[in-house]
Parts: sequence; C-alpha cells; structure tokens
Amino acid sequence: MTTAQPTRYERAALPLWPLVAAIGLLAATLWSGSLRAVIPILDVIASAASEPNFYSNSLAGVGLLMGGGLGHWLQTRRSAAGGFAQACGTGLWVPMLASAMLGVVVSNLVWGWTLVGGTWQPLFAPFVSVSPSVVLMFGAEAKTVLTGGVLGGLVTPPFSVFGADVVCPKLGVPPVVGVTGGMAIAAVVAFTICRHLHWLPRPVRLIKEPQTRFPERHGAIWVLRRSLADFSEAQFFGSEWASAGLIVGAIIAYLLNPIAPAYGSGLLPQILAAQALTAIVAVTVWRRRWNQRPFYPTFVPIVSVAPACVLTYGGTSASILGGSILGAIIGPPLAAGISARLPAHFHPFTGYVVAMAIATSLIIPALQLLPGF
Repeated sequence: MTTAQPTRYERAALPLWPLVAAIGLLAATLWSGSLRAVIPILDVIASAASEPNFYSNSLAGVGLLMGGGLGHWLQTRRSAAGGFAQACGTGLWVPMLASAMLGVVVSNLVWGWTLVGGTWQPLFAPFVSVSPSVVLMFGAEAKTVLTGGVLGGLVTPPFSVFGADVVCPKLGVPPVVGVTGGMAIAAVVAFTICRHLHWLPRPVRLIKEPQTRFPERHGAIWVLRRSLADFSEAQFFGSEWASAGLIVGAIIAYLLNPIAPAYGSGLLPQILAAQALTAIVAVTVWRRRWNQRPFYPTFVPIVSVAPACVLTYGGTSASILGGSILGAIIGPPLAAGISARLPAHFHPFTGYVVAMAIATSLIIPALQLLPGF
C-alpha cells in the first residue's frame, strides 16, 4: 500500500524493538506457562507473517522479515538498491512492524483457545490489518504502537474467526472471504474507537515529495519489480527485498517438507505460479493507473482470488489461469473504487480487504460454470 517514495525515517523508533520483544516474551511465557515452550509459540508467530500469502510457514515469514529489514536498511541510506518504499512511503517500517508483531502476540494470547483440537483459525489477521495501519495513521510514538498492537489483537480475530468458521461454510465460499471481511469490520470498529482515544494524536498525513516520472518506470523491468513487490504489499511492506525473502523462504520450506507450507495441501508450486501470473497480469493491465497515481492496489488478487482458487479447485491449470486472470482484472479497480469512497479517518486498506472478500466470493463460485472446473 505504498503511497509515496520514502520521505523520512524514524530512527527514534528503534528502541521499540526491545519493548515489543519483552512484551512478546512475557506474553509467550504466560501463554505457555514455561520458557521451554516459547520457541514453538514464536514459530507460530513467525508463520503469521507469511499467512496472508497462504504460505503459513515460519521460514517464509522469517524470509519476509529479513528481506524487509534489508530493504529498510538500504532505504535509510538512500541506496539506489533500496527498491520500492515500505510502510506506505512513511519510513515508519520499524514501529509499524513492532505494532503488527505485538498484534499477533495479543491475538494468540487472547484468542489462542480457539485453536483447541488443532483447528485452524486466522489469528494472523492483526498483522496485516488494524495493528500496522494504526501506526501509519497516527504516527510512531510508543503509545500508538502499543494501542495498535493491543487493539488489533483484541478486535480483529473474533470477526475473522466468525467469518471463516460460520459465515463462509453457510455461503459456500473460501475462508479468505470471511477472514478479509472480518478485517474490514474490525477496521471500522477500531478506527471508530481510535477517534475517541484521547492519547492518540490527530491522524498524520503522508508527506509526499514531488513524483519524478521516468519513461523507463513502466517498462518491462519496472513491471517485473512491481509484480515482485506486490507479493509483500498486504503486509504493508511492498518491497522487492521483502517479497524475495518471502518466496525464497517458502520454497526452502517446500523443499524440506512439501506439505509444510500452504496449509499442508502440497500445492505451493501451483499457488506461487498463480500469484506470479496474477501479479504480472495485474501490473501490466493497470500500469497506466500507476502512471496517474502514486499507488494502485494491484496486489489484491495475489492474496485472495488467485491462491484461493488454487486451493478450491486442486491446483489444476484451469484454476491457475482462471483465478489469476479474473482476479487481476476485477480486483484492483474494485479495491481502488471502494477505498476512494471511505471516510478520511479510515486507512485505505479497509477498502482493499473489502474488495478481496467481494472479488473472491464472486469469482470462485462463478468459475464452476466454465469448462475445466
């Protein structure tokens, strides 16, 4: 969800790392009752970073974080190799990530009981919704980071769990519809609450530098770079480095154990193929929108329609092509249109997740009418 080139970098936010690490360690200890069980819990938290992409694997999550860290380091030094700006171009990558990680800790601590019996639940949801977006809306102060982490961890999971467990089975649509729909409802609730929290500052506006347009920006190389960066846009990274780390980590996990990533389906290669195809098609089709705006949500089908279609229809060639192309054509303009109509105190991601839910619920059932499904 990048909206501008990097303009400022919050080095003062670095001390948040020890704070969040201490809170996470304390929460993990309280949750498990023993330090010996902390590592498995941290494994669950790390995998949450990759779950928006349907990988759900700690190696992929660690790769994402390492790549994002490298990208942030390069960008703080104004390196030409820094790639696309992270954290919506604000330079708030560190506090944003701190809040997102804290949100996952709170989510698992408070709602971990829903995992009884080994059932899957979308407890990763705060990582890509309320928690980081509160920081992007209200700034990098410690009180904002803590508010985003706690609020996201408390509010987001119940809506996403209800959507995935109750609503989706009744409607016959993939769980991602309920998860993203739950994120949208949670965002409405959370941002409404934030307006009444006296300790939060007024929402900050992104500081934008004049956009310099280069003719080669939308050439073949730019399309490939943007397509790669979109793999990590759902996490508010939107970085080639972060995306590369995410994908490499997922591939390593698959080579070590083919059923480890992608919810044990063994369909990681098909999911990656569908995501790569939908990313390239979306960026190619909508690159004129990129020329007109600092950001366009071409990432939407990568984390919704394309992988959900693969899992729904077993990774057939038809499912890869159908979900990828239709998702790339329908998802981005729908997301942009909804976000443009949101109130000013809502972060645009709210419209993006609404579009994910709508596009997935419309496209995947409709594909049954076509040959090969």
